[in-house]
Amino acid sequence: MILIIDYGMGNLRSVEKAFQKLGFPAKVSNSKAELEKAEGIVLPGVGAFADCIKNLQGLGLIEPIVKWIKADRPFLGICLGYQILFEDSEEFGLTKGLGIFKGRVKKFSEAMPDPSSPGAFLKVPHMGWNQVRIMKDCPVLQGIESGSSYYFVHSFYPAPEDKSLIATETEYGIKFASSIAQGNLFACQFHPEKSQAKGLALLKNFGRMASK
Repeated sequence: MILIIDYGMGNLRSVEKAFQKLGFPAKVSNSKAELEKAEGIVLPGVGAFADCIKNLQGLGLIEPIVKWIKADRPFLGICLGYQILFEDSEEFGLTKGLGIFKGRVKKFSEAMPDPSSPGAFLKVPHMGWNQVRIMKDCPVLQGIESGSSYYFVHSFYPAPEDKSLIATETEYGIKFASSIAQGNLFACQFHPEKSQAKGLALLKNFGRMASK
């Protein structure tokens, strides 16, 4: 069973329905007992970094999540569930993250030139479809072509210190790490549950990894 962690933020039901459509048992829950019994966990999220950390702390879920990741059990972080894996975020001042990986979550500059429109600037948040360039092989990206498009909506992006973590890069004014992978962990800034066939292919790969 794949457990989708409910901490009061995120596109939970869409993720759950996507896994169920693919034939993988999935459940939304914030139970620590159910987390321990799961084959894989998904940490989605939309909203403020500080609220995410506060809600996870309030539910007593930070320690179990960190323990799960350090044991190299199948983990998928989506959007905010990707960002909080790092040391801190610039959102509303500096807020500490889980510190699984070294690096800071930074804000896009609002003065990034738009290459498609001379004199104009790219909009923040970065919203809509954009391409991902695959930087390394990992199980969750098997069968997905470099240059595939996924759906994004975010104003902040993680900057990992360890570049070997980077699974995909995306360009939006700058090149940024749109996903990372290490062992049985995969975390992405884009939303696979909103990314049609390519998103389902990614979720299917995670479901297979979690079912081994």
